[in-house]
Amino acid sequence: MPRIALYPGSFDPVTNGHLDVVRHAVTLCDKLIVAIGVHSGKKPLFSTDERLKMVKDVFAPVAAAAACAFDCTTYDNLTVAAAQQNNATIMIRGLRDGTDLDYEMQLAGMNEAMAPDVHTVFIPASAPVRPITATLVRQIAGMGGDFSAFVPPLVAAALKAKFAG
Repeated sequence: MPRIALYPGSFDPVTNGHLDVVRHAVTLCDKLIVAIGVHSGKKPLFSTDERLKMVKDVFAPVAAAAACAFDCTTYDNLTVAAAQQNNATIMIRGLRDGTDLDYEMQLAGMNEAMAPDVHTVFIPASAPVRPITATLVRQIAGMGGDFSAFVPPLVAAALKAKFAG
């Protein structure tokens, strides 16, 4: 039975922190599915299609290099339901600090209660990417700061184009 993992998030935009998690996740599973949460109440900087393209362009080569199958999708329901719908038995969650751990432990407990067959795996962020959040990257970009150290080059170009007009 293949080990299928789901890595959920908003990915608005993809950051080097996300890339760090993916580099580790592809060594733990046979197939990684990156799932972009789409919530009608939120107004993301990048459209769903733009985020899907970024996710594919940045993460697919990493998965291929690790001989891990890769796919990406969107979801607008419970994350644990998205995992089940994609036949994932592993939920990948990145951790930057203790605050993340407290929150993620609550989610993992609730997810386990709803879907005991989906196991949460925490991947601690590597030291250089711990402070990076998509929110901070958007703020830096919006205020004209240099965000290039926090995102892959493809994403940096997309951010520059987004804020050029």
